Amino acid sequence: MSGRTPQPNRPEDGEQTVAFGIAALDSELSAADVSYPTDRRTLLETVGDVAVPYNAAGGTIAFSEALEQVPRSEFETKQQLLNDLHPVFETARREHSNPWLDRLRSVFPS
Repeated sequence: MSGRTPQPNRPEDGEQTVAFGIAALDSELSAADVSYPTDRRTLLETVGDVAVPYNAAGGTIAFSEALEQVPRSEFETKQQLLNDLHPVFETARREHSNPWLDRLRSVFPS
């Protein structure tokens, strides 16, 4: 026994976690090393027009499309950007959800 305690909430070998919505976008922003304040144009140049998943089923929205739905065009902080985009992902998730299919997925996970 090594005496090490396993890390909590860490997926077991072979398991994959699916990030979507704000978590997926946060990962893209971190990887692109975005600096703030910033604006829509700079974000798209820095991050690219990535497809951001808005649900665990793999539905995506283009980053440019999500940004167009936000009334603000300049963002002082990353948190402000994420807060402004949160309702966009929630709306996409709600508009493209299938309650019967979602229920089936919850009963029979992949």
